[in-house]
Amino acid sequence: MKKQIRKWLTILIPLFIGIGIIYYQYTTLKPDEIDKIKASFQKANYSYIVLSLLVACIGYWSRAYRWKFALNHLGYQTQFYNNFFTVSVSYLVNLTVPRSGEITRAALLKKYENVPFDKAFGTIVAERIIDLLIFLLFVFIGFISQFDEIYSFLLSKNVSLQTLIYYGIAAVILGIIFLLIWIYAEWPIILKLKKKLSGLIEGMTTVVKMKSKWKYLFHSFFIWISYLTMFYVAIFALPETSEISFDIVIMGFIFGSLAVGFSNGGLGAYPFSIALIFSLYGISNDIGIAFGWLVWTSQTILAILLGLISYVLLPVFNRNK
Repeated sequence: MKKQIRKWLTILIPLFIGIGIIYYQYTTLKPDEIDKIKASFQKANYSYIVLSLLVACIGYWSRAYRWKFALNHLGYQTQFYNNFFTVSVSYLVNLTVPRSGEITRAALLKKYENVPFDKAFGTIVAERIIDLLIFLLFVFIGFISQFDEIYSFLLSKNVSLQTLIYYGIAAVILGIIFLLIWIYAEWPIILKLKKKLSGLIEGMTTVVKMKSKWKYLFHSFFIWISYLTMFYVAIFALPETSEISFDIVIMGFIFGSLAVGFSNGGLGAYPFSIALIFSLYGISNDIGIAFGWLVWTSQTILAILLGLISYVLLPVFNRNK
């Protein structure tokens, strides 16, 4: 009984903290901004929000289905419902501490499917690498198509494009040096790390070695297309955003994804990131923030509900194990 209480507290306490942070950020808005946001919420067409959430659920399903290819390659035949439930719980946990959901996901699979933690976590790291590469492809397309607007924005903020290029080159060089040291160095500390991380590395290299790599890559692109579609569908919920072009949608999607990736589920950062990028295209700050809160709130509610339901169903579906 005490163990179950502790488990629930580890989820509920961070959630209450998150709600408190949202409330605090809400109180920092000016009264006229709050009125405009409320008005936007009242006139929103929630049928598009529901459709957006349905698309998001398809993305959840695809992420859980993609995972089975990597696990099967390692010799583990997991139940799909366990994959789906653990993925759903990971989205919930990520709302508390950034990227903690990945650790929870591997730990739950170890508990319910007896997949070694290091190998399961390795497959998740491999997923994140593939996801990052696909996201960078979106960034490349978005920045090339909107170069003039972005360059003007950087100049207005006294940010030099040359400085960004130098930082990018330095990061690439450091990455290459680290990779060469990892592959070729015979230093005792490197050899010891390789031994300890052998299971993790095995999980990370599944994408290259697996027979179903093309199905895996298909689902990887499908997941990100579902994310973009989810965002695109939501713009029709507000009259002021329903007419924006698809290239603006891509830029909003990119900056929104960055806000989610570098915070605990985009808490607070998501609406203001959307408002910032939309303002470059003449959309008022109030509408941008309202749209951001509308999308973030709906997606967060979905993550909380699916995560909690999955957390409850995991022991129910695995009661005979």
